[in-house]
Amino acid sequence: MKRANFLKSIGGLSILTFLPQPSYASTMSYLDKLKSKIIRKDEGEVLNVIGDIQTHKLVGSETDNQIVEWEDNVEPGTGIPPHIHTKEDEIFRVIKGQVEIMVDGKTSILKAGDTAFAPKNLPHSWKVVGTEKATMITTAFPAGIEIMFRKLADLPPGPPDFEKVTEICGEHGITFVK
Repeated sequence: MKRANFLKSIGGLSILTFLPQPSYASTMSYLDKLKSKIIRKDEGEVLNVIGDIQTHKLVGSETDNQIVEWEDNVEPGTGIPPHIHTKEDEIFRVIKGQVEIMVDGKTSILKAGDTAFAPKNLPHSWKVVGTEKATMITTAFPAGIEIMFRKLADLPPGPPDFEKVTEICGEHGITFVK
């Protein structure tokens, strides 16, 4: 039975036959942009972003700029001070260790298996607590923040020039708060 006839036969829903139908051609052109990808544990671009050792697993150029995902491998005491994103939301999922996370003034300790969501325009921060190194999967959407991370990773080694860090972050819609 054809779709239109089926809808008519289920009584009173014939109006649905006039709704636009998805175009197979437009769906296929979108799918042509995306390629499947398997990323093994030891694969990805590794960046030292001011002490946050990030392994970028998926980036915007691979996801039609929908998401970027990286693995943080961070020593105790390392963290990111309170800041606000204006462009992307973030999800933090702890794999190993403990991470103290603050989102919109509420602080929690995340342990392995715990997840936090930090929507754009809300202040948030994180810091590895306890005595063991932490591993965390971070996802940001839409993508684009990975460009900022590359610029930060290119800064000279040693204590970061906070003025330069603030400038680079500001170019990407991120501001630090007190």
